[in-house]
Amino acid sequence: MKAVVCGAGRVGHGIARELASEGNAVTVVDWSRELIDKVTTDLDVRGVVGHGAHPDVLERAGIANADLLVAVTYSDETNMVACQVAKTLFDTPTRIARVRAQTYLDRRWGDLFSSDGLPIDVTISPELEVSRSILQRLETPGAFATAPFANSRVQILGLRVDEQSPVAGSSRDQLLELFPDLGFDLVGIQRDKTLFIPGPTDQLMPGDDAYVSVQAAHVKRALDVFGRSAQRARRVVIVGAGNIGLYVARALERVSGVRVRIIERDKAQAERAADVLRKTVVLHGDGMDRNILREAGVEDAELALCLTNDDKVNLLSAVMAKGEGAERSVCLVNEEAFKSVRGALGVNVMIDPREVTVSTILQHIRRGRITGLQSLAGGAAEALEGVALATSPLVGKALNALDLPEDVSVCALVRGDAVHFAREPVQIEENDRVVFFALKGSVSKVEQLFRVSLQYF
Repeated sequence: MKAVVCGAGRVGHGIARELASEGNAVTVVDWSRELIDKVTTDLDVRGVVGHGAHPDVLERAGIANADLLVAVTYSDETNMVACQVAKTLFDTPTRIARVRAQTYLDRRWGDLFSSDGLPIDVTISPELEVSRSILQRLETPGAFATAPFANSRVQILGLRVDEQSPVAGSSRDQLLELFPDLGFDLVGIQRDKTLFIPGPTDQLMPGDDAYVSVQAAHVKRALDVFGRSAQRARRVVIVGAGNIGLYVARALERVSGVRVRIIERDKAQAERAADVLRKTVVLHGDGMDRNILREAGVEDAELALCLTNDDKVNLLSAVMAKGEGAERSVCLVNEEAFKSVRGALGVNVMIDPREVTVSTILQHIRRGRITGLQSLAGGAAEALEGVALATSPLVGKALNALDLPEDVSVCALVRGDAVHFAREPVQIEENDRVVFFALKGSVSKVEQLFRVSLQYF
């Protein structure tokens, strides 16, 4: 596949890296020569310096022969015009645009991206995607990562193993033997920055991050087994009333029994939040000010959500909130270097907005073969869901006898409402949904398992 990526920032760099690593021909366009030099030095891609919406620049980037345009510059208007130019002048088959301004996505203007409007196949709102990711995490408070699949019938959870964890020292086989009626499986382990697929006798050690596939109805029990059970938060303090903070606060206002207080440093933004929110108490102040945190009731809060645009503010306010008595903390962190200090700082969950956005875009790029995708372990692995079509090499094979690459594990098979795991001798049938956990280098091998041959048509 030939792809043009407009925008060489963090998201554009991430998309280019993923596409190039899978053998696609990628060209990246950006105004900044510095960013283009960086992306072409880091990755096996071609770079073009120029305005991503200008026809001559897109032509130099090879849009005339491209299968895909991904427009992820910092300007919504540049992204939208780039898609219009790609369709009108070059008839590019697939066009994806990042759109930040919520007014463009308002339901009142639903026709804007229709077949008669702007020719954009998929619009991605980073703020909405990150907000939804945060709300998913709130459903499983004991996990540091949550990824739902097959209409939420299956969840992939990231669970930290510590000295007090009941599963420390247990192998995958021992876990399955101890809990034969629990719908779960151990699909990945990250130890000392090394991620691997566990064998039958590989033991979980204190300090490990375990990735577990769980049937939705068994999530609470699985959290208990790993010693990660926690009550859903009813008292929440949010630091930051930007788009993400407002979206999350509005969603929590609809949940019965949840009390939310939000802190915003910018006075105008705080006033806007107060106008928009109906049940939430809005405080104007600094989230790193102890007095403001105490006024927000952080000492009684079960959860502190730190959602400003500043990584350092998020990290420090999360640490201070826990120091003042908050039970758990979640914060947005864009900078890769900060992720290694999560444990040392006592932050329960870090969410990388870039990683969330890249996962969403990749899911749409792979649509047809892959119906669900989530990047995990800082991009070192992906969980992928696909439908087994008639020509898939999976069909007719027993789930417990699949010959898979060593860097791939089966998370679950979903047929209707039934969920089956890798240990079961269930034969895969046409239209079954199968979820895999794959280390980065083996993602393309999983895609091949869902391939469609010409005979299918």
